[in-house]
Amino acid sequence: MAYTAEKAFNLIESAHQSGRLAHAFLITGEAGSGKSSLAARIIQLVNPPADAGGGANLFGEMEQPQEKTLDELEGELVRIVRPRSKSRRILVDDMRKLEKSFFVASAPGKWKVGVILHADRMGEGAENAFLKTLEEPPSDCLLLLVSDAPELLLPTILSRCVRLPLMAAAGERITSAAQNELLEALASMARQGIGNISAALTLRAAFSGILARRRAEISKVNDVAFKEETKKYKNTTDSDRWLDDREKFYLAHTESEYLNEREKLIEVLVSWVGDVVRQKCGVSQLDFPSEKGVTARIADAHDLRDLLRRMDGMEELRANLETNVQEQLALEVAFLTAFG
Repeated sequence: MAYTAEKAFNLIESAHQSGRLAHAFLITGEAGSGKSSLAARIIQLVNPPADAGGGANLFGEMEQPQEKTLDELEGELVRIVRPRSKSRRILVDDMRKLEKSFFVASAPGKWKVGVILHADRMGEGAENAFLKTLEEPPSDCLLLLVSDAPELLLPTILSRCVRLPLMAAAGERITSAAQNELLEALASMARQGIGNISAALTLRAAFSGILARRRAEISKVNDVAFKEETKKYKNTTDSDRWLDDREKFYLAHTESEYLNEREKLIEVLVSWVGDVVRQKCGVSQLDFPSEKGVTARIADAHDLRDLLRRMDGMEELRANLETNVQEQLALEVAFLTAFG
């Protein structure tokens, strides 16, 4: 079950007030769901700023203090770990520095907080180093992992965190460059109307092209990470076997990241067709309000039974891709069903 950021904060606040706050939270959700803002609010909950009570304005009315961002909160009590290096990975040294900071004394009543942004960018070594802190956290320490791809994390990390999946508020969904490209392709297809086989196959080709480019980009980043490790460890004992294992790790990681990206793009397709169905049913809240005019025209041109059949085609694609079905064949069948 996904929460709004406000609902998630209320749950955390209640747990804190009752003395039942967990030591580690995994905050997940798509772009625009408020992951970083929620992390900042949690930090200010456990370590209230000196001006937490607010003040009076010129008219004598009490004002709420302005909430700070994560960057503004970073300091002695709050450590933020981000991906760095050319490969945009979180390194082992980053996690060791975070662990060390937790054992530095702090003022009574203050929490030491570690925030790991893009936690899914931890390499295997960084994850293993982090597990020690996660399994045996010092008292009055709080760990906040932020990720939009939690499935890339080790199961042992997932099992030790309380998960807070967030949903974007209506109209606040933020799309990536690849998702925007797909929305443009959908709009282009819609101008010809769904039910056109040629347009459906053109859309499938555009979708496959986006997937291929994203796979190449992901592979390039992981190739850089592997080359960095090769340069660092090539002269160590038994390096050939170790580097062979690392090469296999990065190949597997590339595939995992690609599948995660593919799922996000399929989610765009499902949400777009869902908006068509919602418009047909008179529902005003849409996943892509910016595409309202496009999806409304499709809704007006088709009856509900036909639209639901097309929606089923997208859901069937999801199910088929979880098996060993050939990807391009599954895409072609689904696009012909949903858009042809």
